[in-house]
Amino acid sequence: MHQPHPPRLADLPRAPAPGGGARRRRRPGRGGAQGLPHPDWHAREDSPLALAQARQTRDELKAAHTELAEDGAIEIIIIKTTGDMILDKPLADIGGKGLFTKEIDDALLQGSIDIAVHSMKDVPTYLPEGMILPCNLPREDVRDAFICLTAKTLGELPAGSVIGSASLRRQSQILYKYPSLKVVNFRGNVQTRLRKLKEGDVHATLLALAGLKRLGMPETATSVLSVDEMLPAVAQGAIGITCRSNDDKMMEYLSSLNHEDTRLAVACEREFLSVLDGNCRTPIAAYAYRDKDGNCSFRGLLASPDGSIVYETSRSGTYSLDDMVAIGQDAGHELKSKAGPGFFDGLQ
Repeated sequence: MHQPHPPRLADLPRAPAPGGGARRRRRPGRGGAQGLPHPDWHAREDSPLALAQARQTRDELKAAHTELAEDGAIEIIIIKTTGDMILDKPLADIGGKGLFTKEIDDALLQGSIDIAVHSMKDVPTYLPEGMILPCNLPREDVRDAFICLTAKTLGELPAGSVIGSASLRRQSQILYKYPSLKVVNFRGNVQTRLRKLKEGDVHATLLALAGLKRLGMPETATSVLSVDEMLPAVAQGAIGITCRSNDDKMMEYLSSLNHEDTRLAVACEREFLSVLDGNCRTPIAAYAYRDKDGNCSFRGLLASPDGSIVYETSRSGTYSLDDMVAIGQDAGHELKSKAGPGFFDGLQ
């Protein structure tokens, strides 16, 4: 019996169903266990977080499906995106979030890979036609880590201190609470930013705690900001896995890994973002979670990049898809109305 081509995972570096699978061609000239090809690793030395996320997905697929536990059953390919290659400019100036997905999406739709692993916070709110996202892995810690060699908290930094961050969401919330600080564009992977901090390029930086944990280096954080101090990015800490919408076998594999609480929280936050037409020029933050009563609690924020204007809202409802989609949409419409059209015009 012919075995389908093993899943090939492409991880989106940076810093998202029953049926029988279609026949897949094996690459010529490559053998392996039971006729499956050996894994082909194209791991970039400058993207350890990308590799960590790909390996996590691979390990969970192997644990859930015995046929994928065979040596060589899963092949990991790291694809470098435009967003990874242009590091000297703010994301908003070079095209925004889509720069971290285009090459991945193209490879998936062209059949070069079968599965794509994404940091959900980097995924645009609309997926390309022919693609589906049937799986979110359990969400990691959503909070931001403060990293500094001279102070334990943002509040301890003296006036004029320079904080490195490529995130307008972080910039706006920092400047709203600490207008005497300065925020400068600060891009690159985790290791690059930590090196620049150590070399004195900036006095402090903020990184997603989820990334530090996945890299096995949470102790790097000087302190951890609560969600009250720094509301996270939409879908921060969540991994999403996409496949082609006509690939029933891949959907079956991925659906078995889906963490429903995470999927619903991400859906709620992305609805909020979609209503606000969020892009990299718009500081937007959101967090949906299951509270102690089992219901959905939601907080959303819209701000100006300089932190001079901040709009916030909150909602609660049942922890169900319909209610959480409605919560995200209603919250987005509320803040969009409060801000008015002129607010967004000024961010173009």
